[in-house]
Parts: sequence; C-alpha cells; structure tokens
Amino acid sequence: MSGRQHRETGLARQIRARGLAAGRSSAQIAEEIHEKCGAQFGTTRIKGHRLAHGIALADVIEQVRALFERDAKPAPGIGETLLSAYESGLKRPGPEYLHYLCTVYRVEPVALGYEGPCICGHGHKMPGVVRGDLQEGRPDTSPGPRELWIQQIDSNSSAAGGEEDENVLRRTLLGLLAGSTVALDGQVLGSVESIRRRMDDTLVSATVSPAMLDQWEEATVGFGRQYMNTPPLRLLCDVLLEFSAVRKAMERRQPVDLQERLCRMAAQLAGLSGMIMINLGDHRMARSFFRTGRTAADETGDRALRAWVTAREALVPLYYGDPREALNLAKKSRDMAGQTPCAAQAMAPVVEARALAMLSGAGKKDVVDQAKRALSRARAAFSQMPAVDQDDAAFGYTERQLYFHQGDALVRLGQAMEADLILEQALTKYGPSDWLDPTLIKLDRAKCKVIEGDLQEALRIARVTVEGLGEGCRPDILMQRAYEVAKAVENKDPDHPGLRAYLDTLHAAPVTEAAMPRGVDV
Repeated sequence: MSGRQHRETGLARQIRARGLAAGRSSAQIAEEIHEKCGAQFGTTRIKGHRLAHGIALADVIEQVRALFERDAKPAPGIGETLLSAYESGLKRPGPEYLHYLCTVYRVEPVALGYEGPCICGHGHKMPGVVRGDLQEGRPDTSPGPRELWIQQIDSNSSAAGGEEDENVLRRTLLGLLAGSTVALDGQVLGSVESIRRRMDDTLVSATVSPAMLDQWEEATVGFGRQYMNTPPLRLLCDVLLEFSAVRKAMERRQPVDLQERLCRMAAQLAGLSGMIMINLGDHRMARSFFRTGRTAADETGDRALRAWVTAREALVPLYYGDPREALNLAKKSRDMAGQTPCAAQAMAPVVEARALAMLSGAGKKDVVDQAKRALSRARAAFSQMPAVDQDDAAFGYTERQLYFHQGDALVRLGQAMEADLILEQALTKYGPSDWLDPTLIKLDRAKCKVIEGDLQEALRIARVTVEGLGEGCRPDILMQRAYEVAKAVENKDPDHPGLRAYLDTLHAAPVTEAAMPRGVDV
C-alpha cells in the first residue's frame, strides 16, 4: 500500500471512528468520507462505503459471492482487481454486480455514485448481510431508500449508463452473429431490464403537474378576457411569455392527457397572438402564428378548436386585401365545425358575408341576398352556442361581436340604414373599459353617414373617435379603418373643407405608411 493510500485509509478510519461514537449510520459516515477524502485523495462514493464499514476488498468480494450462492447462482467472476477498478472510477459495475454491491452496503445505486434504479426494483435494506459494524455488535442503523440523500443526476451520466446497457446487447449480438454460444446470463438480463426501466421513466417523466396546467389554462382564459381592453403590444408580451412556458413543457414527452391540454393551450395562445398581430398590423407574422395554431390544434383532434383557429385566420386576408382567400378560409372553418355547436359555426358565416361584400361591392342584389343568408346562418348558429362561448370575446364569439360584424358586413354592402341600427345596438353591449371594437364600430357608423351623403357628420364622428384614443391604443388595423373613412369622403367630395382637418388628426397618430390605403390625399 502506497503512502497516499495509507493516508487515505487513516483519515477514513478516523472519520469512521468519530461517526460510530456519535451514533451515525454507515451511509452518513460514507458520505462524510467521500466529502473529506475525495478532495484530497479522489475517494469515490463506492469506496467511501467500503471504508465506512471498515472492511477490505476481500471482505466485499466474499459477501458478494455469498449472496450469489444464496440466490443459487454460479460463482461470480468479480475479484479484487475489478472491484478496485470500480472504486477508482475506471469501470462501472454492470446491473447485476451493482445490485449485489448495493445489497452488501444496504444502499441504493445513487449512494454509490451511480444513477438510475436498481434492476431489482426495491430497496436494499435486507437482512442476513454481514458487515463490519454488525460484527462489532452494533445495530443496523443504515437508512432505507427514502432516507437517502438523493443527488441530482447529471444528464451525461444518464446517457452513459444507457450506452453501457446497449453495449452489453451489442456484444451479445456480435457473439451470436459470430456463431458463439451466448448464455442469457444476469448481465444481459440486467441490461434488458435497465433499458426497459429507462423507457418506463421516459413514459412517466412529466415535467409539468396538473396543477400547473390548471394555472396556465386560467392564465390563457384571462388573456382572452384582456383582449378587448388591453393595448395590443402589452398583451402580446404577456401572451408570448406564457406561450414560451408552454413550449418548454412540450419539449419533454408528457402523458397523453397532459400533452393534449398543452397542445390546446398552444393552439389558443398562438391564435390569440395572431389576433394581436392583426391589430398591430403585421399580417405576415399573424399568418405564421395562425399556422402554428393550426398545427397545435390538429394534435388535439378538437374540431371546434381547429375551426376557431381557421376562422380567426380568415380575418387576416379579410383585413389585408384578399377577400377571396378570406371566403375560402371561412368556408373551410365552417366545414371543420360541422354540426358541432361552437364559436366558429357563428363566426365563419359572418366572415363569409363580409368577404362577399368586399368582393362584389355595394348595391348588387344577388350578393346582398347571399350575404344576408350567411348572416342568418350565423344568428342561428349563435343561438345554439354554449353559454361559455357566448361570453368569451377571444376564444368564443359574443353577441356584441355578432352585432358589430353584421353591421360591418351591411356597411360594405351599402345597406346604411340597417347597418347603422345594428351598429348602434352593438355599441350598447360594450362596457367603458372596452375600446378596440367600439372604436371600429364608430368608424363604421361614420361610413354609414358617408353612404347617406352626410359627409360633415361622418368626418366629425371619425375625428372625435380617433382623438379619444389613448396612448398605445392606435394599432395599425384601427388607423387603417380611419383612413378608409377619409378615402370614402374623398371619393364623394375631394375638396370637402373638413377632410384636411381630419387628415391632420390622423397624421398626429403614430401610424406606418403601410397602414394608409393608396389613393388617400395625405
């Protein structure tokens, strides 16, 4: 024995003596030996346990052999050289030898410095094992599995353990391919069991609890409630932070029920982000979010959710100049919803009517009739919707939204009198904290006045509406509607005296060039 080994053994003996005098367990003494001797001599955890028991390598080997004999197994090939290699960290014991070493020391693999459960599937506080402290007449005070201090397992060591099990099977396969007779021994069975257990661990390793999912779902519903009365950019930040948390949870495999809930939240949050991006004027990013939402919704198999995402996506081309695509998406959403009472059943026909109006313009009787039939279907579907969806402005479809969108469609169809009555009713259904839809409704009422020929009143309504908007409450889509009023007045009377003052009001609002429709005299 070298001088270094003498010093290591001497220090361990002192630690053991003090620990026994203090009534500490062998596992606790082993941990202290590892901490104090490891820094100076590189003492591993498995060696610390042997030193804590005050026994030699030969004693451990004899105990392992006795356990093999007890279990009616052939004599093991383990010797002092191999055990020394384990203790020095040069080799890692296979599943079977690890099991018997745990049995000798009455600890779990993690206490010996090895990750993962043992192949036996139970603890190792077993009677009938002779140890140094028991020979001295001391009681067995070693902790059970639940009393162990469990260290955090590094992912690299986990991967290494799995690779060793695979190597055992590879060697077995190579032997079989070479024509050798390979026995189904304990090492092979241990590797087989270890691989199976790793899969079990993967299948049940949920990184998010049902309680956490409940909180995320409540937060998602809360964001939907804030949609109508919170500035878009501020809400977008909150939504995307939650969206990111859901994504991190989805990076790990979850049980089926939790995975479905995560996908549902991902679809809702992606759809809500797309809606906010519409309000902020970035239609490309809005389409990207809706595409993500469709992918997540498809994973749930929920027809109503898939139809909702598609109906919301239809608003992008509706607001940004491609009503034909909006019409196609609306029909697709209607088909997805089928006979399921849901928000999309009412929302999709309304989008159809608005898209038809944009495609054909005002005054065409056949288009007006077709659009009104779509609106009639929307009202019928709304009456069949669950009450919870009728109260949700973001993930459902409310009565006030139905009134607003009907009025908007009728404005585009040139039905000013009917539209103004419906829009007036719609305004009464919003509260003082709501600002986005009421602002759009007021601008639609201004368009009604343009259709009726009252340009002065139209400009007054639009100007007062824009001036009443607070800081951060002038998104691109809203300002685009405001410029549409200016365009409509310009088409009727390019030299109207109130037009320049109204345009000056719009210029004072922070809006990008892209938000301004072409042809407006700015």
